[in-house]
Amino acid sequence: MSRIGAKSVAIPSGVTVEVKSGVLHVKGSKGELTYTLLPEVSVILEGSEAKVTRKDDSRDARARHGLTRMLLRNMTIGVSQGYEKKMEIIGVGYKAQIKGKSLALNLGHSHPITFDIPAGIDVAQDEKNKNIVIFRGIDKQLVGQVASDLRSLRPPEPYKGKGVRYFGEKVRRKPGKAAVSKSAA
Repeated sequence: MSRIGAKSVAIPSGVTVEVKSGVLHVKGSKGELTYTLLPEVSVILEGSEAKVTRKDDSRDARARHGLTRMLLRNMTIGVSQGYEKKMEIIGVGYKAQIKGKSLALNLGHSHPITFDIPAGIDVAQDEKNKNIVIFRGIDKQLVGQVASDLRSLRPPEPYKGKGVRYFGEKVRRKPGKAAVSKSAA
């Protein structure tokens, strides 16, 4: 039995969960999310809790049991509280500027990069440090994907640490070349 799938999901106040013809609808103060249930699982609503059950003990049903439960949990948290990811841009001359629904980035390339922000994501910059970009949204997967896409434009390099990283991410630094003395050579 799946340990994650067996747990019930607490539905916070102000959030409504409905299952209509195999589609899960979660609505809250921040927005609404939908998810098409897989045929191996179903959702049962019991008051202020939701429980995910599977049809049988096949390998696919067991695999999707915990997945569906966690997706439901992420949806309820997203529509009530939302998710956010902070990204840090580090490097001399590296900067980001918000222009409408896109980011204008200078990341050490020969040209500036325009990074389009998808619908459902709000972008902001930290007031104190303009090199910290904050992505907010109700869909956990989308917020994480946008942050990952931004990081992939210039991942942090191990020698000087320049690049785009998650806020608080530790980058293992490598020592540079060691000088070789002439007597040893």
